[in-house]
Amino acid sequence: MSLELHVISIEKPEPINFILGQAHFIKTVEDLHEALVTAVPGIKFGVAFCESSGKALVRWSGTDETLLTLARDNALALSAGHSFIIFLGEGFYPVNVLNAVKMVPEVARIFCATANPAQVIVAETAQGRGILGVIDGMKTQGVEGDEDIAWRKGFLRMIGYKA
Repeated sequence: MSLELHVISIEKPEPINFILGQAHFIKTVEDLHEALVTAVPGIKFGVAFCESSGKALVRWSGTDETLLTLARDNALALSAGHSFIIFLGEGFYPVNVLNAVKMVPEVARIFCATANPAQVIVAETAQGRGILGVIDGMKTQGVEGDEDIAWRKGFLRMIGYKA
């Protein structure tokens, strides 16, 4: 039995957030679509799901053609069974939809939700591919000090997430 490891970089514009997860059923793409539009009316997104049986196609849905292209292209690059990737339009954030995504009955796990540069570690055997984990952003550089704490608190208030 052979095993190959691949590092797949998620290709996207810098400000775009994405959610990478794993699910288990062909209707995942429709259920994720419904969860997203119900959580945030008017949301712009593209979602793609790597089917791992039958025709083993990338199934897709969404509300924005550019984000749909990102989702399909990145899902195909991953080609990891039962994985899904959701790209959110500018101004839409995982914090607003993540619980809705996690509540979709066929969602088994979330690997990451980020706007950072990300790499996905994928294992490949003769049977197929699976995601082992994600490298989300850069290596930690240290521990925040008083100035960093003040900046963090100010930033959260500036963007409206804290009163």
